[in-house]
Amino acid sequence: QVQLVESGGGLVQAGGSLRLSCAASGRTFRSNAVGWFRQAPGKERDFVAGISWRGVTHYADSVKGRFTISRDNAKNTVYLQTNSLKPEDTAVYYCARGKSVVPGTEPHEYDYWGQGTQVTVSS
Repeated sequence: QVQLVESGGGLVQAGGSLRLSCAASGRTFRSNAVGWFRQAPGKERDFVAGISWRGVTHYADSVKGRFTISRDNAKNTVYLQTNSLKPEDTAVYYCARGKSVVPGTEPHEYDYWGQGTQVTVSS
């Protein structure tokens, strides 16, 4: 079993930044890809960013150049640095462990999920 706990969400003005964290306990995800997804009310859960077990990153077009995903395997933690936030970034952000070493963009490619952290961007 893997337990994932997200933190770092909050309320921020447009143009601001937040650093989200995803800490793993139990079995780690050092040999797995890790992804960040987000879900706004009434919408599907969308891929935001992913990182392979070796640190290769992949981003959704909507966040490229603004968000940065990174991982610290020694701390069993993955981070999502979110900059230049926009109101449309408002959502619950989830981290998830990938089923493979390469991050997929679909939720079914992940097997363990955190409980989510709310990010609200005001205009």
